[in-house]
Amino acid sequence: MDAMNDLRRMITERSARVGVIGMGYVGLPLAARTAGLGFPVIGFDVSAERAAVLNRGESYIGDVPGEVMARLRADGRIEATTDTARMAECDLLVICVPTPLNQTRDPDLSFIVSAIDAIAASLRPGQLVILESTTYPGTTREVVQPRLEAGGLTVGQEIFLAFSPERIDPGQTNSKGWGVENTPKVVGGTTPACTELTSAFYGQITSRVVPVSSPAVAEITKLFENIFRAVNIALVNELALLCDRMGLDVWEVVDAAASKPYGFMKFTPGPGLGGHCIPIDPFYLTWKAREYDLTTRFIELAGEINTQMPRHVHDLVVRALNRQRKALNGSRVLLLGVAYKPDVDDYRESPAFKVMDLLIEDGAEVIACDPHVTRFESHQGQVFATTPLDDALLAGCDCAVIITNHSAFPYARIVELAPAVVDTRNATRGLPEALRAKVVLL
Repeated sequence: MDAMNDLRRMITERSARVGVIGMGYVGLPLAARTAGLGFPVIGFDVSAERAAVLNRGESYIGDVPGEVMARLRADGRIEATTDTARMAECDLLVICVPTPLNQTRDPDLSFIVSAIDAIAASLRPGQLVILESTTYPGTTREVVQPRLEAGGLTVGQEIFLAFSPERIDPGQTNSKGWGVENTPKVVGGTTPACTELTSAFYGQITSRVVPVSSPAVAEITKLFENIFRAVNIALVNELALLCDRMGLDVWEVVDAAASKPYGFMKFTPGPGLGGHCIPIDPFYLTWKAREYDLTTRFIELAGEINTQMPRHVHDLVVRALNRQRKALNGSRVLLLGVAYKPDVDDYRESPAFKVMDLLIEDGAEVIACDPHVTRFESHQGQVFATTPLDDALLAGCDCAVIITNHSAFPYARIVELAPAVVDTRNATRGLPEALRAKVVLL
């Protein structure tokens, strides 16, 4: 076990060279944290543009300030490259690549497979490979391990392999203080030695490590975390639809229920799910469950409810325009917020896309405003530019729709100047009742 002992020593001394594959919302914060602790780090990405930005000591991810990257580059702690041959230089390789769904909503592991094949091309004894990308239970053993062992090295002896799911919540490092350094890491190795080494590594960079018995346990743990949120969001979204029919304020109901100090966790309704995890991860488990002849009805029902919400927002816009005796066809609608959550620039899977499509389909002119996003690309590859929000734009629209409750939006001014407002986030709470009279709440 010389390979294991040597790697454990290098991890403890923080001399092990760490390669992070995928310099996005997950990989870059991990790379910056690891380099900041003294580990030499190489960031791998398919984008030469991203690599160039990082090598200039700049950042394109809000959770990693530019001054942090500048300091790490000046100290020689981190570099970025597109050259996968340099993976041979690394003692640890952490895979942080996307795992989307394909057009039939089945798991797309092509990014993982590409990363593993690149590692396997120069794999050597003594390397530890960690998969962080969210995936279905069994991926590490069934997809990753055979590709690594194809060259003759054995996992658990010459090389090491584990799954440790990412738990990055974009924007939370700055707003709520949760980041790589204090978010517990679940670790499931393919052998006890793999678990031990991976736990030793994450023990250097985060406050708590939670070892589990296998990669599959770690894989399903990550899915369960996001399915829990998806199901509860679906529940409160369904309540919102019912309260709308009954003429009740769902936000008042949720706040009243949240006053209970036990047995209740507050979730709030919205225009639909967004982000890379919650709209996608549940379908990884429903897909895998079919292999075991099981229908995951809660998960699939939650997906059905959550996908209804953009249509409900469309209908609320129609209602708001009807109050003015206006038709949706030909109306100018401002979408306030493209990002999927407040105060970030991440618009992956944002419900704004579906809302926009539905409004345009019915003849509306849609203008998107977002202080954090200047350009965005639809799922069909069409590129749009956002428009800066100003008084003339508000006064000249027929309806403003609050999709994302960014703190930078001037809500009092929005409600005062826009002829009608649809508020999907209860962002106008606290404004005088006279102003809120024109607001249609989700």
